Amino acid sequence: MGKSWFEEAQERIQTAGSYLSLEQEVIDVIKEPMRTIEVSIPVKMDNGKTKVFKGFRVQHNNAIGPAKGGIRYYPEETLDDVKALATLMTLKCAVVGVPLGGGKGGIVCNPLEMSQGELEKLSRGYIDKIAPFIGPDKDVPAPDVFTNPQTMAWMMDEYEKIVQKKAPGVITGKPIEVGGSKGRGKATGMGGFFVLKEALKISGRGIQDSVFAVQGFGNVGSSICELLYKNGAKIIAISDIKGGIYNPEGINIEELLKFTKETGFVVDFPGTTPIDNAALLELPVDVLVPAAIQNQITQENADRIKATIILELANGPVTLEADPILTQRNILSVPDILANAGGVAVSYFEMVQNAYGYYWEEDEVNSRLETIMRNAFRAIYDMFKEHPGITMRAAADMVAVKRVAAAIKLRGWV
Repeated sequence: MGKSWFEEAQERIQTAGSYLSLEQEVIDVIKEPMRTIEVSIPVKMDNGKTKVFKGFRVQHNNAIGPAKGGIRYYPEETLDDVKALATLMTLKCAVVGVPLGGGKGGIVCNPLEMSQGELEKLSRGYIDKIAPFIGPDKDVPAPDVFTNPQTMAWMMDEYEKIVQKKAPGVITGKPIEVGGSKGRGKATGMGGFFVLKEALKISGRGIQDSVFAVQGFGNVGSSICELLYKNGAKIIAISDIKGGIYNPEGINIEELLKFTKETGFVVDFPGTTPIDNAALLELPVDVLVPAAIQNQITQENADRIKATIILELANGPVTLEADPILTQRNILSVPDILANAGGVAVSYFEMVQNAYGYYWEEDEVNSRLETIMRNAFRAIYDMFKEHPGITMRAAADMVAVKRVAAAIKLRGWV
């Protein structure tokens, strides 16, 4: 049996710490979650029967700031996965330089089989159980798989009832009407777009003279496609859960967005031919954007990837075994903890706006986001160049671990 996702995350911290010549005791502090919470949530279902759901919240590290991370509603959710995701959130927050640590939550449930009323009871019940451990200065949840702004609104409302005061900063990813930030919905795609511009500068190309393939057309995939198209990019292939479409002359994204609004999927879009995921990944494009699920580029297909840049908008689309193969082939793979960190950066902006009670226009949010993402890319690329032989993922891990380690030492934890 291979390593678990959490063990892989710990191994990444160990490797980064070793490259940085950090003391083992500092590395050991960063490798382990500070607090793991497991709760049972009884919910009276619509049929009158009570069902008990299992929930988790993991606070990985708060040396730099309060824990931060999403809540997933997922049938196969495990504590091990939540620990892994919380660990990666510590790295992600540190990579983009926001004053937050890593956290993550999850509930074992199938939200697709639940009514809105049941989901609301579940969301409020979860907050009832974890309320003593969260707060704007302790741990700030956000949406993740199968949770959304409405879920966050219920959770914030429940928390405010418990503490008997307004505390909008306890949750991010809220609807704008109750303290959400403009630009939050498309922040992950927007952040990836800003990072991509920096990566393209290194290859001497621009968006207008580059060819793209995008795997995934959900919130993030459709956002990046829209941004690329508006900026003159040629996108020749796109896929989603149902299948893929291909047109070597380029796909009209404005028309595709209208089409998917009606049909729900990209398949059968007029003027395109079908393509499967495996073939899409291996197309002769300048930039490949995996924005779907993990483990898509592996040691089995890494030597067949023809893109010169990979923008990892999904979590873990490139395996650790594939990384060195891509690096040796001079393919610049922008790691997920940088490429998709736009969401947590704008979540941080939401917390700041909540604290001040003063809200920014979307242009201001995007301008601040661009500065953060550009600086983060530069720090990682500099680290990558400074240490010949490492991958971009290792460079990102090193930037993050170095920042967390500095905070741990300054606090005197080691």
